[in-house]
Amino acid sequence: MARTLLKNGRVVDPASSRDGIADVLVDHGRIAAVGRNLGESGSEVFDASGLVVAPGFIDMHVHLREPGFAHVETIETGSRAAAAGGFTTICAMPNSEPVNDSATVTSYIIDRARRFAVVNVLPIGAITKGSAGEELPGYGSMKSAGIVAISDDGRPVMNSRVMRRAMEFARELDLVVIDHCEDLHLSAGGDMHEGFESVRCGLRGIPGCSEDIMVARNILLAEATGAHFHAAHVSTRRSVQMVAEAKARGIHVTAEATPHHMALCDAAMPPYDSNFKMKPPLRTADDVAGVVDGLVSGAIDAIATDHAPHAGSEKMQEFERCPFGIIGLETALAVALEVLVHSGKMPLMRLVELMSLGPARVLKLDRGTLKPGAVADITMFDPELVWTYDVNRSFSKSRNTPFNGRTFRGAPVATIVNGKFVWSRDKES
Repeated sequence: MARTLLKNGRVVDPASSRDGIADVLVDHGRIAAVGRNLGESGSEVFDASGLVVAPGFIDMHVHLREPGFAHVETIETGSRAAAAGGFTTICAMPNSEPVNDSATVTSYIIDRARRFAVVNVLPIGAITKGSAGEELPGYGSMKSAGIVAISDDGRPVMNSRVMRRAMEFARELDLVVIDHCEDLHLSAGGDMHEGFESVRCGLRGIPGCSEDIMVARNILLAEATGAHFHAAHVSTRRSVQMVAEAKARGIHVTAEATPHHMALCDAAMPPYDSNFKMKPPLRTADDVAGVVDGLVSGAIDAIATDHAPHAGSEKMQEFERCPFGIIGLETALAVALEVLVHSGKMPLMRLVELMSLGPARVLKLDRGTLKPGAVADITMFDPELVWTYDVNRSFSKSRNTPFNGRTFRGAPVATIVNGKFVWSRDKES
C-alpha cells in the first residue's frame, strides 16, 4: 500500500531531538507525519510496540566486489545483507575490477543497483586512476554520474603531492576525500598489530604509527587546501586524538570507526584465525578504549562496517597468506549496542546518530532523519532481542567473520527503503 502507519514505536530521531513513543505515517515513500494517535484510515498498520523506530542506517564503507569479483559478493547479495543489518543506504568502495575511476564504471554500478539492489547504493570513486596513486581521474564527470566521495580505499595515496592535488580538486567539487591511513613503508609485510601479541604469535607487525603518520599528513593537507578529509576506520587512540584536535582548530576533518575496532583487541584474537585478520589490524585494549572514547565524545562522526567479503578458498589459507578483511553488515548494530549502549557508555540517541545522521552529514546526503517530508528510509530494531549469529544464514556470499556463533542482545527487526519493506526478521528465509 502507498500508506503505512508504524504504531506505538519508540521514535528516536537525532535530527529533531525526538526520543519517545509515537506513530510514524509513511505516504508514497515520504514521512508524512510523526506524532501520537495518528489516524489509521487507508493505511497498512505495523505494530511497532517495543521497537525502536529510527532513521535508516547508512554505511559509508562497504565492499560490494562488483564488477569483477561476483563470486565473492554482488551488489544484490551485499544489499540484502545490508537490509538484514538495518542499513537502508550503503556506499560502495571503488576497489572493483575495473576500479571505479570513470563515469562509465560509476554508471554501471548505479544501473546494477537500480536493477538488483534492495537498498540505496551510492558509489565512491577512486582518488587516482586504477587506485595506483599517480594520476587523477575526471572527478567532475564521475560526480555527475553519481559518486558521493573519492577514495583509493585499501591503497592509500602515498605521494603527498598527488594527495594535495586531489584535495584541491575535491574542494572545488565539494567532494569528501576518504583515505585509508597507512604508511605502506612502515606496515610492509605485516599481518597483525605490532606489539606483544605479534611477537608471541611470531607474526610480522603493523605498527600503530603507520596509521597515525598518515592521519597527521592528511590533516595538514586538509588544512592547507581547505578540503574535507575523512579518516576511514580509525583504530588507534592517537589517530582519534589528532582528529579531535583538528576539529577543535576548525579543520574540516571527520572520521569513522568500525564495530570490530570498538569490540575486539589483539589480545583476544585466537592465534592464526584468519577471521580476525583485517586492516587496520585489531589493536591494543588501550586503542580500543580510545576508539570508544572518540565515539562517545564526538571526535568520531560515524560507524561504518568496512564490510569486506572474501571467498572461503582465499580466507582459509595460512594467516600470512590470506587477505585482510571481514564481513560486518548483519552484526554491526548488535555489536554497537553491546559495546556502547548496554554498557552505559552512551545513550541510544547517540548510537542512532552515529549510524544514520552522522554519515549523512559527512556525505551531505538527504537521509538520516524522520522529519516530515524526508525520504522514508526507516530502521526498526529491538534493543533487547537475544539472538545468535549464524554466518551460514547470512545473505552475503562470504563467511569471513569473527562473530559467528556469538549471542547478542539487540537486533534489526524490519528495514524500510523509500517507504517499502525490503526485509523483516519474521519473514527471514
